[in-house]
Amino acid sequence: MKNFLSGNEAVARGALEAGIRLAAAYPGTPSTEILENIADKFPSIYSQWSPNEKVAFEVGIGASLGGARTLVTMKHVGLNVAADPFMTFAYTGVGGGFVIVSADDPEMHSSQNEQDNRFYAKFAQIPFLEPSDSQESKDFVKLACEISEQFDTPVMLRMTTRISHSKGIVQEGEPIEPSAAGFKRDMNKYVMILSNARKRHAVVAERLEKLQKYSEETELNFVEDNGSDIGIITGGIAYQYAKDNLPEADYLKIGFGFPLPINKIRKFVDTHKTTLIIEELEPYYEEQIKAAGINIEGKKYFSNLGELSPYKVALGLKEAGIIDKVAMAEFEPEQLFPRPPVLCPGCPHRAPFMALKKLKVPVTGDIGCYTLAVLPPLNIMDTCICMGASIGNAIGMEKVNPDENGTAAVIGDSTFLHSGITGLLDAVYNKSNITVVILDNRITAMTGGQHNPATGQTLMGEKTKEVNLIELCKALGVESVHEVDPYDYQATLDVLKAELKRPGPSVVITNKPCVLMPKRIMGKPYEVILDECNGCSACFRIGCPAISTSTELTKRNRPKAVIDPLLCTGCSVCAQICKPEAIVLVEESVVVGK
Repeated sequence: MKNFLSGNEAVARGALEAGIRLAAAYPGTPSTEILENIADKFPSIYSQWSPNEKVAFEVGIGASLGGARTLVTMKHVGLNVAADPFMTFAYTGVGGGFVIVSADDPEMHSSQNEQDNRFYAKFAQIPFLEPSDSQESKDFVKLACEISEQFDTPVMLRMTTRISHSKGIVQEGEPIEPSAAGFKRDMNKYVMILSNARKRHAVVAERLEKLQKYSEETELNFVEDNGSDIGIITGGIAYQYAKDNLPEADYLKIGFGFPLPINKIRKFVDTHKTTLIIEELEPYYEEQIKAAGINIEGKKYFSNLGELSPYKVALGLKEAGIIDKVAMAEFEPEQLFPRPPVLCPGCPHRAPFMALKKLKVPVTGDIGCYTLAVLPPLNIMDTCICMGASIGNAIGMEKVNPDENGTAAVIGDSTFLHSGITGLLDAVYNKSNITVVILDNRITAMTGGQHNPATGQTLMGEKTKEVNLIELCKALGVESVHEVDPYDYQATLDVLKAELKRPGPSVVITNKPCVLMPKRIMGKPYEVILDECNGCSACFRIGCPAISTSTELTKRNRPKAVIDPLLCTGCSVCAQICKPEAIVLVEESVVVGK
């Protein structure tokens, strides 16, 4: 049967067909939908959200050693978190086939960097496969399992945003029966004390020689011979862009990216008058090919900044003298209608940031929806480095340069459970004078509303124990822990002001859910009584998309405000800060009008 699937949907289907028995992950764009599709469509595969990527990887290792084929997925920066077990698992080898999906994010659509994780596979000396469409995304999961078991190694499936989220026709196959093999004790192989690790490193070197031979022979690296003098070496989404521009060229398509098939590449280059490398992000192919003494160009014409596109590839081909003109065009940012990201109408994160801005304190931030507070008009976040970094950043900042108003670290509930707990423990242990604000909206919102240990529900829909953040913080040794209603602006302001002045670490936890997930929250909307509005613009400064300027002006030609009742959730924050009290509930405005 054929189906129209995104790359992520295809990977999920591939997991079923490959006989995967366990899939684990922490949600992260562009990889999130893989586990969501497995849980929703293929419940025969046990799937789970783990608190972070390191734990997910370690759970996957356990399943693999237990004899099961295993899939672990994460975005590119998630592999940084999982790097410790990742590097050592390359030494131990696997039980059942083990596939790690690393989804890179060129152009940083939803990421803090655009690292190229092909280098991670080379660093760990494990093979990686790189699909160029949805069909290969599905097929490569099973192939990766087979390679993993044949060579006793974890295998990376390297996705990118365009492959993960673009759709294509996929020919589905029959699932194989999952392996029933159990755990086989082998302490010399799986217990990485130094004497064993030294021996396993030698095994890795021997394995690499076998993988090099496999890379030269596998059909995953194949030549498309169109009788052209021009040769293109490429892989992944760049293969599609190159074919769009130059279908008549010869291609050496790389699907098995480490080790590279250097002999095949050398022969391909020698048989073509001109050969180019087209690859997205870093010169991964190019560096190794040139190091092998093969004279070839790539990044001279195709940038390592951002993602490629058919248009950018055309520009590079023109610069290289391969084509005469660029037939296609591409929209420039200034041609597009601006849609700056903002916190949603009624977002419970808005008022705490308004309070922190009023208190004029340094605010170290973290990864999540609340990172948007750095943008106008809130403009109140001073750092954002990686998951969980806000607390450590605040500790270091306070130790060397304490602010008289205090120092605040802001972090979401899912991010706190991901990697903020140890930071808070550090703050307690080292007597740091910081206030940690945990914005608990009871969901992992930024990636689309996934559950986490604080929500009381697993990925597979089972009820489970909810983490009590208040008790957890107290157990870590925090003596001053407060819960606040973030929609009560004055109360939130008062608590933050007191805690920021308090010696030692303190925690303030907000307690209102996300307004969109798991279901949209819509209360009675508010309305502006235009006769009462003085155009002070205080309501504009909270950055709510439901509030905009009216066509009516004040006597001083200042715009009055208007509220869209279809967007307003009735959170009341704008009404609380309106000094003329011109913002009231819609039903109250009728009374005022009388």
